[in-house]
Amino acid sequence: MKKFAVVLSGNGVFDGAEIHEATLTLYAIMKNGASYDIFAPDIPQHHVINHITGEEMQESRNVLIESARIARGIIKDLKEYDANAYDGLIFPGGFGVAKNLSTVAFHGADAKVNEEVVRAVKETNNSGKPIGALCIAPAMIARIFSDATVTIGQDPGTIEAIEKMGGTHINTTHGDVVYDDSLNLFSTPCYMLDANILQIADGADNIVSAMLKVM
Repeated sequence: MKKFAVVLSGNGVFDGAEIHEATLTLYAIMKNGASYDIFAPDIPQHHVINHITGEEMQESRNVLIESARIARGIIKDLKEYDANAYDGLIFPGGFGVAKNLSTVAFHGADAKVNEEVVRAVKETNNSGKPIGALCIAPAMIARIFSDATVTIGQDPGTIEAIEKMGGTHINTTHGDVVYDDSLNLFSTPCYMLDANILQIADGADNIVSAMLKVM
């Protein structure tokens, strides 16, 4: 049985992992006959957002602890990730990818990426195993690999940032998957488009299925 490592960035679209994308990625992995472990870095969230009002709240949270809500408590610190133990690595989206795992939301093409995320991505790439990125996560991957070909859908500002990083962007619509065979990298737009949960399910299933074909 093939095994994925799934990296989360918190809990909730505006300051963490996008919950539909995270959950439907896990569902797609098992639906397609594979298994998974869930990881997140043990770091503070950039900030906490009230998901009703959109306003910042005066409190602090931890990315690993918040991600554990989605993982039902069964989660590992990203420091424990070993590419040799997995067949692929996948990142659901959400603003947490661009605020906690990286600074793409604030610095665009000049973003920094968390050291443990960089290590996990590069070790996976060096081992010849596939990497998947949903929603905004491809922009983070493009910051790690400046020659990456990815998709985030059709958002002009994010496309501009990816191209400034040196990456190539392919415009896509719901459920489409872009494959960069030079990096063994898969990406799909999900909620970077105006999507519904059925379209997110299609995107998650399509990217997981595509990754399994090269494992």
